[in-house]
Amino acid sequence: MTLYFTKEHEWLRVEGETAIVGITKHAAEELGELVFVETRDAGTVVQAGESIAVVESVKAASDIYAPVDGEVLDNNPQLSDDPARVSSDPEGEGWIVKFRLSNPDQLDSLMDADAYAAFIA
Repeated sequence: MTLYFTKEHEWLRVEGETAIVGITKHAAEELGELVFVETRDAGTVVQAGESIAVVESVKAASDIYAPVDGEVLDNNPQLSDDPARVSSDPEGEGWIVKFRLSNPDQLDSLMDADAYAAFIA
């Protein structure tokens, strides 16, 4: 399992050809408690930078972007009943989508945990 981060404050946990995507703790703190999460449907093919979800808090609505190219395999079913799970555990049970990587070489352009910590400092 390898963890990557984006400048848009998404995290990407890679296990083989599958990736799980969510928002970082930093992003969750900035947004506040989420009240709504809408994701792309399974089977949707996305390119890096395309929206894969929309999250809405009492403060703002934000798009969540695909860090790399892939196909949406699943979304977190718990979020339809409990969108605040993203706020309370953003880098764990609050994951947003799972997808299959189309181009694993794109991972080289993402940050590791140390680089992300320096980025938000």
